[in-house]
Amino acid sequence: MCQMNSRGDRGANQKVALDLLAQAATTGADLAVLPEYTDYLGPGRDAPSPEPVDGPYLAAFADAAAAHRMWVVAGSFHEAGAGGGRTYNTSVVFDRAGTVTATYRKIHLYDVEIAGRVSFHESRSVAAGDTPVTVDVEGVRVGLSICYDLRFPELYRRLVDDGAQVLLAPSAFMLHTGRDHWEVLLRARAIENQCYVVAAAQIGDHEPGRTCYGRSMIIDPWGLVLAQAPDEVGVTVGDLDVARLRRIRAELPSLTHRRLP
Repeated sequence: MCQMNSRGDRGANQKVALDLLAQAATTGADLAVLPEYTDYLGPGRDAPSPEPVDGPYLAAFADAAAAHRMWVVAGSFHEAGAGGGRTYNTSVVFDRAGTVTATYRKIHLYDVEIAGRVSFHESRSVAAGDTPVTVDVEGVRVGLSICYDLRFPELYRRLVDDGAQVLLAPSAFMLHTGRDHWEVLLRARAIENQCYVVAAAQIGDHEPGRTCYGRSMIIDPWGLVLAQAPDEVGVTVGDLDVARLRRIRAELPSLTHRRLP
């Protein structure tokens, strides 16, 4: 997990992200995950022009994946093409050769009004995706999601029905809600779906009035926190044991006990 503090300079944000990927590679990581909106978290009026998935911004991450021979989830970025002056909030997965193997557009958009604390309407500038996405990472099925998706368990059950064993949640979770909800939601998604959850997050102040909680986490299928990032930018590493996941699912086969009305 690469924890970041993206701000209003896309070039500087990209440099930090690429440096973190290089650090992850030195640990022997097979898969590196960046947070939501790795490209830009600054005032909307100053946002750089969005790009397509095959644009120059993501090309640098494709090159990094190939150079490090490491799978890379480029967090999410502002993807062009939604129409109506809006972008998509899009997560892209690169394999060890730097080839795009999956693209997920955030389905649930963060529109909230918390009096005196948070006023944020993602849907004003972002269009919602409509397709759950899983991808095979060398024999392990990985389900994709982004931040606010965590509050909608039906998405994750769909990903598990599609074979997911690992759930990724690149995030920019707000400080106010993160203090009480972040770990609870991550552990719940892991326990109820008997999956590993990997949640790389933004941390710290961004534009005025926006502070992200951080605390990137890896949760195992029993709901145990295997790794948690300190409150700073950096890389946190954990091992995912697929044999343990299979054992948990065999010993407590709750996924096969579902009874729908």
